[in-house]
Amino acid sequence: MQVVGYDTGVGIDREPALYVARDDAVDREPLPTGRELAYTLGDRRCAGQLSGTDHHACDNSTAPYCDAHDSTWICAKCTGTCLKAEMDCHTEHAVYLAAFAPATFKVGVTTRPRLETRLREQGADRGARIYTVANGRIAREIEADLAESVPVPDAVRADAKVEGMARDVDATAWERLLEGFDVQGRHRFDYGLDLGAAPVPDIIASGTVRGTKGRLLVLDRAGGTVAVDVRDLLGHELREGVSSRDVQSSFGAFG
Repeated sequence: MQVVGYDTGVGIDREPALYVARDDAVDREPLPTGRELAYTLGDRRCAGQLSGTDHHACDNSTAPYCDAHDSTWICAKCTGTCLKAEMDCHTEHAVYLAAFAPATFKVGVTTRPRLETRLREQGADRGARIYTVANGRIAREIEADLAESVPVPDAVRADAKVEGMARDVDATAWERLLEGFDVQGRHRFDYGLDLGAAPVPDIIASGTVRGTKGRLLVLDRAGGTVAVDVRDLLGHELREGVSSRDVQSSFGAFG
C-alpha cells in the first residue's frame, strides 16, 4: 500500500488523516490523538493522481510527484497578474499576517470566509487580517508588495515551524510587525500538543499520535517526540509492523 494523499482535517468535521492506496481502492487512515501507528516506510515513487476515492497509480521514481502529476495550484504563483486564461477569484479576499513561534512571520492571502481555516491549515500560532479587498487579484498585488517592502516572506519552511513548537510567540516582535497596519481581526490558536520541548523532525509512520499542527504530525515514540511533515510521507510504500532498524533509529534521535 502507498501513501497517496493527506487531509489536515481543518475546516471540516473530521479527523486529520492519510489516504492510502491498496490495489485499486483508497482508504482513509484517520490520525486521532492516541492512535498507535505501526508502519515501516518502504520505497518511494510518484504518488500518482488522487481524485475523490479514485487513484491513478504512477511508477515514475520521482517523488512525491512526477512532472505529469505535479499539479501546483496556479494561484499560489500569482502576484496580481492572472496566470489563468480568465481571472475567476472575484470574491472578497483577506490579506493576513501569520506568526509561528517564536518569531517567524509570513504574509498570505485567502478568501475572506476561509481566513481562520487557512491559518490553522498552516499551523500558525497567531494571525491578523490586515486588509480586506474585493478580489484575489488585488490581494495578490498587496501580498507581493509586502513581501518585498516589509519584507516578510510568503512561505515558511516546515523545519522552522517544528523548531518553534513548545515556545511562545515573541509578542513584542509580533506587535512591532503589526504597528504599520490597521488590523481588522486577530486570531490565536492552541493545538493542544502540550509539548515540553520541540520535537525532533523525522520521516516515520510509527508511534502514538499526540496531535497535529497543520500538516505536521506529532508522534510519541521511543521515549521522545517527533514531528513528521505528512507531505514527506507521500509516495512511500507502507508495510505493516515496525522494523528493529526503525526502533534503533528512533532511539538514536534522542541519544
